[in-house]
Amino acid sequence: MRKQFLFIFLALTVVNTVHAQTRGTKVGYIDMEYILQNVPDYTEATIQLEQKAQKWKQEIEVKKNEIDKLKNALRAEQALLTKELINERETEIKFLENENLDYQQKRFGANGDLIQQKSVLAKPIQDQVFTAVQDIAEAKKYDFIFDKSSDLTMLFAAKRFDISDQVVRVLNRTEKREQLSKKQLKEEEAKENKEDALDENPVLADRQKALDEKKAARDKIIADRKLLQEEKKKEFEERRQQLLSEREAKKSGIVTDSKKTTTTDKAQEIEAAKTAVIEAKQKQAELRAKTLDDRKKLIEDRKKVAEEKRKQILEEREAKKNGTISASAKTEDLKTKTTVNDSTGVPPTTVEDAKLKQEELKTKVLEERKKVLEDRKKALEEKRKKTLEEREAIKKAAAEKLKENTNKN
Repeated sequence: MRKQFLFIFLALTVVNTVHAQTRGTKVGYIDMEYILQNVPDYTEATIQLEQKAQKWKQEIEVKKNEIDKLKNALRAEQALLTKELINERETEIKFLENENLDYQQKRFGANGDLIQQKSVLAKPIQDQVFTAVQDIAEAKKYDFIFDKSSDLTMLFAAKRFDISDQVVRVLNRTEKREQLSKKQLKEEEAKENKEDALDENPVLADRQKALDEKKAARDKIIADRKLLQEEKKKEFEERRQQLLSEREAKKSGIVTDSKKTTTTDKAQEIEAAKTAVIEAKQKQAELRAKTLDDRKKLIEDRKKVAEEKRKQILEEREAKKNGTISASAKTEDLKTKTTVNDSTGVPPTTVEDAKLKQEELKTKVLEERKKVLEDRKKALEEKRKKTLEEREAIKKAAAEKLKENTNKN
């Protein structure tokens, strides 16, 4: 039993050794400065520290200006002062200068407040970074992880070995999880798994990066379109407001000279457009009238032909009644009496009478239509004349009002 256990242990040891040798050494590195810049807490604290440093610089500058004033005053009054007073003032100025230098060294020196507060500020973030690096190294089996921003000299480092973004994500995840609900935690875990998969597969990560870039470009195009639409809408709104204000000013009669010219120009343009529309309508009416005349002529021709045909038939009937018909006509008459229409079974004379009645009915209908169209044409012409007269009156009134306003001004 012991021999079997020893054999299994040795076999596992050999397998692990071979696997480690065949796998090779896995190396990664981080950029501590980059990580600290992408941690929100550190960024906010750095901004506050910068504000504090600016305040210290202002205090140093104020003290320096006060010392310069004392020096200038001493130079101006030096001829009037005794040697003892001059020495006393120079001692005072020297003391203030030394005090200002000590204050500057205290705040911005090698061991000053700024350096100490920066180290205090970075210490907890650095601890979190070290913890995150250890977790990543254990999870993804890294053999070595270096810090690019440390004293270690790295002559070259390929980007694929940089795990700084992974560390930033781990730190941000820890902060987010404290503020999320259970449902949001599940969604966040799914997102984290996707990000980890991208980190482990460089090809997939490059593909995802390309997709993100395309999406960003598409979003930018959509945003530019929306901005252009907003600008057009704003321009249209300004133009509408300008037109409304000009109308209001025109109603109240308090129009400036520049606006008068623009309003008169616009009125002339509107009037020209309206005149063009009226002329187009007039041409259209003339074309319709010409078409009606052609139709009328055609109807007259048909009516004339039908009338001649009807007279001929009546004359033939009268001749039949009087018996003054030739032999050939008699034979024709006999044929017409004996033959009937194959399709309807009605004698030809009856068909001809029906056709004549139909022609007369069509002629009557066409005459009524012609009358209606002439009435419409007449009404349209009267309406057009009335519109032109009203516009002329409005134009004349506007010109008189403009003249009165000009005289008043």
